[in-house]
Amino acid sequence: MNETPTSIRTHIGFFGRRNAGKSSLVNAVTGQNLSIVSEVKGTTTDPVNKAMELLPLGPVVVIDTPGIDDQGDLGEQRVFKAKQILNKTDVAVLVVDAVEGKTAEDEDLIAVFRRKQTPFIVAYNKADLTDSPITVDETEVLVSALTGQGVNALKERIAALACTQETKLQIVGDLLQSGDLVVLVTPIDKAAPKGRLILPQQQTIRDILEADAAAIVVKEHGLRDALAHLGKNPRLVITDSQAFAQVSADTPRSIPLTSFSILFARLNGFLSASLEAVKTLDSLEDGCEVLIAEGCTHHRQCDDIGTVKIPRWVRNHVNKDVKFSFTCGRDFPLDLSRYRLVIHCGGCMLNRREMRHRQECSLAQGVPIINYGVLIAHIQGILERCVEVFG
Repeated sequence: MNETPTSIRTHIGFFGRRNAGKSSLVNAVTGQNLSIVSEVKGTTTDPVNKAMELLPLGPVVVIDTPGIDDQGDLGEQRVFKAKQILNKTDVAVLVVDAVEGKTAEDEDLIAVFRRKQTPFIVAYNKADLTDSPITVDETEVLVSALTGQGVNALKERIAALACTQETKLQIVGDLLQSGDLVVLVTPIDKAAPKGRLILPQQQTIRDILEADAAAIVVKEHGLRDALAHLGKNPRLVITDSQAFAQVSADTPRSIPLTSFSILFARLNGFLSASLEAVKTLDSLEDGCEVLIAEGCTHHRQCDDIGTVKIPRWVRNHVNKDVKFSFTCGRDFPLDLSRYRLVIHCGGCMLNRREMRHRQECSLAQGVPIINYGVLIAHIQGILERCVEVFG
């Protein structure tokens, strides 16, 4: 992988009414013709995403959204899509027509930003067309997408907001010391992508190296020999959750063990919720509905983890006829009331804010949510062992 993964880039969303100049301002900020610009209201009909480097911030995803005041049946769908973007926005830019000033829709958006605790800045666009001066506060800036007025100041303000929110999140590095050895178990089977490792494995290796530790990568069948020839116990063994049974059997109890999926549950802030959801998993009854949600849209194999293996493992574990529904990618139901449990992947393709939104959405409706790795470890009877490393 040659680029920073989208999931760990700062997501910057541009919001506002139709013809406030969102698309023009996005183009001015990015220095590219990212969005189509027109005098016709509602030109932007779907969110436009662009992964790029934005100075002085670094790797970002810039998102242009449909007008929040769109009308009609299609307009309502566009507004819904725009509001969905808020669930993954790290920094929001509310674009206001400086000539017309703030409207009720703008104030409603500001209220949503505050409720979601999303850092935001109000950009008064078309400032070059105003007849009288506009007084702005610390959350506002005057800009003109046409002349470039205030665009650099806006970028600096976005970067400042992003930096105040940024924390150094580590996958595993905070558990390691310089010189530690970590063994990664990465099965290479028909579900593995050709010619590369999957994203969680790549990111974990990078995190280990940043901690000045060393990573040894083996397939599940090579773990026993690798441990025998190391000369010392590794600090940790990390495995793909699907190989838990064999890896647990081949790893001496004196060596800490966990999985990529469990590490990402911790990274995204819902490990505790997953551990609590184990109780619900064990109490599933005939006819209970369970949602299995994944953040990516990978090609399904004949023995797919989400749609085949986990349903089979859960039914065998509880010995009940449990019903399953499936979502993938950006799709995640707003109404979860029909479900007894949500089972979610590690979320490596989703940023932390969107993962936290899904967790909060589930728990607010009284529906427990459990991570793939936690579920599999529990079914294998090794969950306690797999979270001991976190203290």
